Amino acid sequence: MDDFELIFTMLGERATTEIHRTEDSQGVPKLKSDAKAGGKIAGDARKKLEKRLKRSIVSKENYLRPQAKKLKKK
Repeated sequence: MDDFELIFTMLGERATTEIHRTEDSQGVPKLKSDAKAGGKIAGDARKKLEKRLKRSIVSKENYLRPQAKKLKKK
């Protein structure tokens, strides 16, 4: 995951949270609807950027760097 993927993931999560708080959502069906709306906002923004850049921003890489030394379990 690169920085753009992380940013759009955060956008979807934050948009979902704000929709939930603004609408005071109660119950699983409404919360599921809020999550879909937040995901659509992030997805639409990602697609718009990809169209402008004329390339995909989705990568196969992991955002975190591998640790140089793994901690040994004791």
